[in-house]
This record gives sequence, C-alpha cells and structure tokens, in this order.
Amino acid sequence: MKKVAVFGYNRLSFEAISRLDREHHDILVIDHRPLHTAMAAENGFDSATIDFRSDEELKSIGIGRDIDILFCFFDDDSENVFLTLSARAMDKKLVIIAIVDSPESAEKLLAAGANKIIDPYEICGRKIHDMLKRPDITDIFDHTVFGRHDLRMAEIAIPQTSYLQGRTVEQLELGTQYNLILIGIVDQQAGDQLQFVSEQTERRLNAGDILVILGPTREIRAFKKDVEDEFCDI
Repeated sequence: MKKVAVFGYNRLSFEAISRLDREHHDILVIDHRPLHTAMAAENGFDSATIDFRSDEELKSIGIGRDIDILFCFFDDDSENVFLTLSARAMDKKLVIIAIVDSPESAEKLLAAGANKIIDPYEICGRKIHDMLKRPDITDIFDHTVFGRHDLRMAEIAIPQTSYLQGRTVEQLELGTQYNLILIGIVDQQAGDQLQFVSEQTERRLNAGDILVILGPTREIRAFKKDVEDEFCDI
C-alpha cells in the first residue's frame, strides 16, 4: 500500500484524493490551518495539523521515512515551493506532485525537486477540448484513472476468423461495448510501427492487424475473447 501525504486541504485536493483507491493508498491530509484539517477529518480523511516549515514536524508525519507520494496542494505557489524544497532534501526518492497557480512558478517547483506539475487551468482547457473533439475518450479516462480500475495496455492480434475483418475503426465501439480505448494499430504488412488512429475512423481492419488498446484488465480479456471467437457478432 502506498502512503500518501496531501498538504493543503481545499476543493481541488478533496476532488483528487476522493478519487484515489483507499485499498491501495493510505492517505494523510496535512495543513497548517486547524480549520482545514478539521474539515478533512469531517469528510473521513486522516488528518494532522503541523507547521510545514519545520523539518522536525515534517519528519514526524513520515517525510523521509515511509511516505511514498507527496501532494503539494497549497493555494500559494511559494508555500508549495518551500514544501517541495524541504521534502526533497529529506528524501531523494520521494514522488512529489505539486499544483501550480501561476505558470511562472512551474520552473521554480521543478527546480525545487517536484516530479510532476499540475496546472488546473491547462487541464481544464484540455478537457474542454477533448469533450468537444473526443467525448468517448474523455468518458473512459474518467472511469479508469485515479485508481478506480486497473488500467493497462495490451496488444490484440486480429485472427483470420475474426468478425472484425472488414469493419472500420469506428465500428469497433470500444468505448460503449467494453470501456476501452484504441490507441493505435500495428499493420505488419506496412511495417511494425504503431499507427495512431485518433483521426482514422474509416480505416478498415484486416487479419494480422494488431490492436493496441488501453483499459481495465477484465474488459481487455472480454474483448480479446470476442475478437478470437469466429462466431461473435456484436
């Protein structure tokens, strides 16, 4: 089980940690404001009130010892930078994910030792674009990320007897039938390179094509079984 320390309790951190699978993540919410840690406790999270500027208090909640992932969700970029610097100095292997309010602060956070920067405005803009352009992918990612399912990638070859021969990419309907995403196709007749198919909905499938898909293990197994069943007609 991964031990996760979440610094800063607000709407964004609440939404993020509410989506984490608690069977695989031991979550501790930390804030220097007692009112915020009390709110976290009321919402069912283990919480602690500490001064994040104190190395000793950071060590007391497990930084440098057994915390695997640290989220910096303070509203103030300077507080996230300070916390990142302190935590990185204590643990070189710690995974640090920090939110950024100002784009100018992103470089400071990376220089301080953050592994990943989250820009909520960039994510929001990208999601609006995806919702308009590819709503199927947006819906699937919403159900597969944040630990809700065991997301993995797989390759499935289309046999000679498969019902998929001659069908178009659009007719696969992986999102509605299986909760899967088609990443691309390896056409062995054209070489072994992966061809991304996000804009090739009319491409027809042939025996020997290898479908590269993303999704939960159970859905992948079900799709693979149907692809290899010559009598299947979905």
